Amino acid sequence: MRSRTLVFAAALWWGSLSAIGFMAVPLLFRHLPTASLAGQTAARLFSAQTWVSLVCGALLLVLLKPKPGLTQAQPARAATIFVVLGMLMAMVVEYGVAPRIVARENLAVWHSVGTLMYAVQWLCAGVVLWRVSPPTGWKP
Repeated sequence: MRSRTLVFAAALWWGSLSAIGFMAVPLLFRHLPTASLAGQTAARLFSAQTWVSLVCGALLLVLLKPKPGLTQAQPARAATIFVVLGMLMAMVVEYGVAPRIVARENLAVWHSVGTLMYAVQWLCAGVVLWRVSPPTGWKP
C-alpha cells in the first residue's frame, strides 16, 4: 500500500505540472480574448498548482522517511532530495517570482526565471516518479 501511495503522489505531482504548464496555460493564451485575461487566469492556475505540489511533496516526504532503526535506501534518499528541491522551486516561484510577474516588473526577465524554475520543478517531479516506480512494471 505504501509503495502505491508513493507512486500515486509522485504521478499526481508530475502529471498536474505537465497538464497545467504544457497544456492548460498555453491554451489560455491561445483562446482567451486578451493576454491580460489569460495571464490572470494562468496565475490562478499556477497558484493552485503550487498547493498541489506542496501537498504531494509533503506526502512523499512522510512516505519516504525511513522507519526508526533503519537506514534510508539510496534511491529513496535521492528521491527525497528531488522532492525537497521541487518543493523549494514551487515556493520560490509562488512567493518570489509570481508577484513580480503579476506586477509586470521587468516582465521578460521574471517570466524567464519563473519558466526555468517551473521546468526544474517538473524535472524533479519526474525524477521522483521514476525513482519510486517499481522497475518491473505493472503486474495484476
